Amino acid sequence: MADVYDLIVIGTGPGGYVCAIRAAQLGMKVAVVEKRATHGGTCLNVGCIPSKALLHASERYLEAGHALGEMGIEAEPRLDLAKMLAFKDAGVKANTDGVAYLLKKNKIDTVHGTARIEAPGRVSVQPAGRAKARSLEARRIVIATGSDVARIPGIEIDEKRILSSTGALSLSKVPGRMIVVGAGYIGLELGSVWMRLGAKVTVVELLDRVTPGLDDDLARALRRTLEKQGMAFRLGHRVETVEANRSGVKVTVAPAAEGAGGKEGKEGQEAETLRADVVLVAVGRVPFTEGLGLDALGVEKDNRGRIRVDGRYETSVAGIHAIGDVIDGPMLAHKASEEGVALAEILAGQAGAVNYDVIPSVVYTWPEVASVGRTEAELKAAGTPYRAGKFPFTANGRAKAMRQAEGFVKVLADTASDRILGVHIIGPDAGNMIAEAAVLMEFGASAEDLARICHAHPTLSEAIREAALAVDGRALHM
Repeated sequence: MADVYDLIVIGTGPGGYVCAIRAAQLGMKVAVVEKRATHGGTCLNVGCIPSKALLHASERYLEAGHALGEMGIEAEPRLDLAKMLAFKDAGVKANTDGVAYLLKKNKIDTVHGTARIEAPGRVSVQPAGRAKARSLEARRIVIATGSDVARIPGIEIDEKRILSSTGALSLSKVPGRMIVVGAGYIGLELGSVWMRLGAKVTVVELLDRVTPGLDDDLARALRRTLEKQGMAFRLGHRVETVEANRSGVKVTVAPAAEGAGGKEGKEGQEAETLRADVVLVAVGRVPFTEGLGLDALGVEKDNRGRIRVDGRYETSVAGIHAIGDVIDGPMLAHKASEEGVALAEILAGQAGAVNYDVIPSVVYTWPEVASVGRTEAELKAAGTPYRAGKFPFTANGRAKAMRQAEGFVKVLADTASDRILGVHIIGPDAGNMIAEAAVLMEFGASAEDLARICHAHPTLSEAIREAALAVDGRALHM
């Protein structure tokens, strides 16, 4: 006889486990199904958490070797890569163990194995090995299976010479040369890690810019600062071939054809051969729904493989819902978590909702890049009249004292109402500072509201207030 629940959540990443916990808090009997031995999904196991651990450690290594001397602290760092990777793994374990504890605390049943939805309300779970499949039943099923790395046709990822983001987290030695295919946040973050540890990094990108989707000013500033740090770029180039052998990898790149996102006027330019020890393929992620049996059930998807859902996160099949990376929207852990909470509350008869206009994003390079709301390009395309205020960290006392004064804050406000439409930051601790902007935007604040808030001195966040003042042309420190 099958175990019966109010809700079964397939996947325990940031969307799935949060949805399960909120549903349990609201009185539902909940089970989660997870194919990994540990919880947390891609984010905690091979994504957000391990990459940020390595970013943090590599920043400290670089600082010890270059910046501490300017402060009167003499140090000669020696890299112990094995210990650094162990530091990363310890952080992963602490987080995945934490999720397991939270599920147990909230009396959520955990089933490990590969899930398949046999019919609305019925899930079959096949454990690893030869164990017999287990049948679960529920009033509602939530698909929260996340995403997988996007692949380039003809390029086989072996996690030895040709890496995905997963393989790039566990290299046994620092490569002399690394080629990163893709100038999105994953490629730039992981490229930064190995560059700081000593690798010569070249980034190949089809488009003529880095970080597609971010504000143009931020993208240009980020590229300039990464170039100063030593990262090389081949923008407006496509990868034609990748050949791996025992000695390394040979990558053939060529100017992108007009209309493919590259620069114009490249006719006649020849292909170029780049050589490296390893290649990281970081061209994005795709929804992961393999093996769930969705086609047989008639669950509708769009042309990008994302599951279609309505305002209640319900698919085309009644009783089956989906959240996170498998549906439309930015593939961000916090977006998935917000959807998980909203869905649980909707199912409990509450007014769960997500404000998709106020979802911040962060690129954890150095300096960090953070953004929330609309970009200037989006406002121009929509014909929305706006005013912009910009303030550089070179005019911020705390940033100058720390000698981390690279970057700026930009505030975009509606011309008529002065309501804040977007905030964009490149600079130290941008990922934390963007939260202030998100809070204000959530409550419909104006640039004047932000400009009137007293900020402690000396702090980096004073730059946000100054940018808001600059919207009206009255910044005080520039």
